[in-house]
Amino acid sequence: MTLGPNVIVFDPSMSTAQIQATVDAVADQQMLNQFGTQRYALLFKPGTYGSVAQPLNFQVGFYTEVAGLGLNPDDVTINGSIDVYNQGDGSGALDNFWRSLANLHLAVTGPGGNHSTNGCYANTEFWAVSQASPVRRVDITGHTTFMDYCTGPNYASGGFVADSSFGSDTPVNGSQQQFYVRNSAMGGWSNGVWNQVFSGDLGAPAQSFGTKKADGSNADPYTTLATTPVSKEKPYLYLDADGHYRVFVPSAQTNSRGTTWQSGQTPGRSLPLSSFFVAQPGDSTSKINSALARGKNLLLTPGVYHTDRAIDVKRADTVVLGLGLATIEPDAGNIGMTTADVPGIDVAGLIFDAGVKKSSALLQVGDQRHHRDGHGSLHTSRSANPTALQDVFFRVGGAHVGRVETGLVVNADHTILDDIWSWRADHAQNASDVGWTVNTADNGVVINGDDVTATGLFAEHYQKYNVLWNGQRGETIFFQNELPYDAPNQALWSHQGEPGYPAYKVADSVRSHVAYGLGSYIYTNVNPSLHSANGFEVPDTPGVVMHDILTISLNQAGTIDHVINGVGAAVTPTYQGPSNITFYSNGTSN
Repeated sequence: MTLGPNVIVFDPSMSTAQIQATVDAVADQQMLNQFGTQRYALLFKPGTYGSVAQPLNFQVGFYTEVAGLGLNPDDVTINGSIDVYNQGDGSGALDNFWRSLANLHLAVTGPGGNHSTNGCYANTEFWAVSQASPVRRVDITGHTTFMDYCTGPNYASGGFVADSSFGSDTPVNGSQQQFYVRNSAMGGWSNGVWNQVFSGDLGAPAQSFGTKKADGSNADPYTTLATTPVSKEKPYLYLDADGHYRVFVPSAQTNSRGTTWQSGQTPGRSLPLSSFFVAQPGDSTSKINSALARGKNLLLTPGVYHTDRAIDVKRADTVVLGLGLATIEPDAGNIGMTTADVPGIDVAGLIFDAGVKKSSALLQVGDQRHHRDGHGSLHTSRSANPTALQDVFFRVGGAHVGRVETGLVVNADHTILDDIWSWRADHAQNASDVGWTVNTADNGVVINGDDVTATGLFAEHYQKYNVLWNGQRGETIFFQNELPYDAPNQALWSHQGEPGYPAYKVADSVRSHVAYGLGSYIYTNVNPSLHSANGFEVPDTPGVVMHDILTISLNQAGTIDHVINGVGAAVTPTYQGPSNITFYSNGTSN
């Protein structure tokens, strides 16, 4: 079965030189292709690639997925490095988005390809990225850095690692402003800038957010949870012993710690590729929906899928998996994808890109009419079989004009949001494709369902709420936000008599909500005098508890008056911050 021309499959019988030439050609095309339409998946069959004498060192550009095709990470070994370096345009790694590394063993060795003129890149895995560039299910032996310390500036802003092992190595976190590591293993962690969150990790640093060292200096801003309360790893493509493609769907876990694969086979179910409709760019929405209605799962091969109606996922336990960051773009003001209010759906590895005609949402999970029995127990049976979104990203503007009311709407109870970036673009291929009245979008993420858990939630630049949480018993572990850059005046960016909007709003009707490790930053470069009254707003009730939250003012533009609910020092053009609150509940803070 063909997976399309942009899925490139490597076999260990191929020479290192042949593989090197192929991956370098893709990298050369994609390295600066931030807003292009090309998408690639580079997949490695089980076996060993490269050697100490002839390592395989290559870079990963935009819209490129690199993954092994083994059932377990150690079924594929690459001797070399799979790198992301600074852009070279003065932005450092701040714009290194939309790429991924997964399901392989990386034995780090070699000179670092074409970028080792001074030897700095030798024998080191560089993954200098910001949002939407996850590392999942990877076994790295050797040294890893999440910043490019060889060339300046060393900016980096937001990484995500899950179900991975760094062995005894202590990765260099470096200039990463914020970072989230979940259910992984490491020898330690090097440092932190503003917000570093760990849950369910072996070898994670101790909790230290907002504390002082013995010498009186600030401790690293670490938020550490011993376990992850609920998680569901991303489905992945693999080859079975007979050389047939299958998709493995990991089971949900509760109160988990460590990787799913180091102590035995990852729990879950395996699906033959014959149970999937393998879509190609150009397939109509009607054709895709017809396959889904017949009971098929959906595999979207690399490319951009233009839709004139919602892709409609109705069946419980359906898997929707994108390869090579496949992208769904609504053309007719439609929602990009909807799911029924049923359990066990997985939607993974996709970008939703807003179209020129305004949509009400890009992805809607669960029915608009949300049922409860008054006690929140109507759907408790779903807790063992939650719906999950893994590595799902939303973009409004940037590649072209885009308009939407809300990026992601979650109506379904017991939904897991695992590595979500909802981004209203602050820059574009053409400057005319972004602006306050151009790429319009009210809200980044709106959560109406109960018992929704977010593990790695990024939402930026929306014109009203970046996150609005209406459901009961929600939980967030790690949140990163920048408020909109481009509001022209305070009158247009105000609500209910207050300046600005909070980045993260828990609705007044909510009685139970908990969050750990949340940051909101302001940079109003169009009008540096703008204020937001609070970075966070929550109801003052004992069941709503916020841990380790902060605000920052960037580049001498914009003010956040308080961290949360009128509490916490202001961050201003003359005081960047951070302003930290380690605990807030029911009007009490510290």
